[in-house]
Amino acid sequence: MQDLNLLANDNRGQQGLESGGDLAGWHEVTQGSILPSFEGDATGIANKKAEERTYSNHNSYTATVASWRVKKPVFNIDVCIDCQNCWVWCPDSSILSRDKQMLGIDYDHCKGCEVCVEVCPTNPKSLLMFSEYTPLDEALSQWPEKKKKEK
Repeated sequence: MQDLNLLANDNRGQQGLESGGDLAGWHEVTQGSILPSFEGDATGIANKKAEERTYSNHNSYTATVASWRVKKPVFNIDVCIDCQNCWVWCPDSSILSRDKQMLGIDYDHCKGCEVCVEVCPTNPKSLLMFSEYTPLDEALSQWPEKKKKEK
């Protein structure tokens, strides 16, 4: 059974990365500015698992941009062939894959660009776009049947 609420850990997407607030906008950041990705000493950070790292509040790992999305990709594990095309082509690293197996979508960072759907080779596609407000179980119940090849 597919996990419809798959997240990497409890730290992901806790805050919204919206305009305004106390963060400087792109036009206010001066040359030579440093935006540290981690809090405190980051020595050996590459050897730690993502959930063990101390991310700063403005890091995209802890912030979500999901409010920008109008349509979302929905993943159907029963159709997927684990080709990894969606993982390779996703511009936001929102495809969750481990050991060459598709696990789901990181909806905190997916912007709904539809690239994953375009590169999916299955028939029917294992990723389809639905309205942001369509519940995942409802989207899965509307999945199209496999089309027969015409001779």
